[in-house]
Amino acid sequence: MTGTAHEPGSRLGPPEELSHGDFEMVIRRLADDLAFGTDTSLFTGSGIEYAQSRPYEPGDPIKQIDWRMTARTTRTYVKEYEALKRTSVNLVVDTSASMTVSSIPLTKHDLAVWIAAAIGVLAQRRLSPCAVIGAGERRTRVEPSLLRSDLYQALEPLRQGGVSEATRLGERLRELVVRSRRSSVMVILSDLHDPDAISSIKHAAQKHDVMVIKLRDPAERGRLQAGFFRGREAETGRDFIGRGRSRWRDLAESEGEDEVARRLARAGASCLELETDRPFLPPLRHFLAERAGTGGGRA
Repeated sequence: MTGTAHEPGSRLGPPEELSHGDFEMVIRRLADDLAFGTDTSLFTGSGIEYAQSRPYEPGDPIKQIDWRMTARTTRTYVKEYEALKRTSVNLVVDTSASMTVSSIPLTKHDLAVWIAAAIGVLAQRRLSPCAVIGAGERRTRVEPSLLRSDLYQALEPLRQGGVSEATRLGERLRELVVRSRRSSVMVILSDLHDPDAISSIKHAAQKHDVMVIKLRDPAERGRLQAGFFRGREAETGRDFIGRGRSRWRDLAESEGEDEVARRLARAGASCLELETDRPFLPPLRHFLAERAGTGGGRA
């Protein structure tokens, strides 16, 4: 395989360049590497359903207080929940044009497909049904399944990037929330260039455990050392004229890792930012293990 090195002895290339068998082999290896250090309860998290309310007892968590019943009865009540034995995992993969445009061989799109596939295999090994949802213009299978063949079939049409594909991240998330009758784990892999992304993530996080893996190309770091330049938006095709120093600096500051993480935390989601030219398995393992310990973004 050819591509950019991410781990010692490991090189990742574009998923579209591999045969079906080689594609599956790389996925299994990534899932094996990702499994080390992750908790067995990773994909159950706080996936819970309301069972009943009962009178408050000393020691009960304040965040479980049923405020509506408390106000109605003038006595303090807390909510009790039933844990779901199998929590579905929905992998939302952004396949829009901005994910494909890259300054290095491995694109944000490529890394999103590899990570989604590895997490999907790991989820199925933990008996969590998994679904893959394309967040570009391509539609995929949306019913969670424990069958590995269903996972590969859903990933197949996403393996190749598209340089003229618009983003539908916000729209796909809203559709997924409407379809999902039970709480689930949502893993969103995107560069979050959709203006509707944050509001849709906030809406999804009201019911689901949401994890956002924000991907960034090295060209998006720091400032563009240039004067005036002519550019074109990857997803809309709109031409514009910008000034490198001010526009690139402002963009980096407004979309920095800390700021995005704060915005998503306020929305009830946890966030990890990954660079396409840097090792991703160690921070991803730590992120997933940390999430398992805290119960997800809604904890």
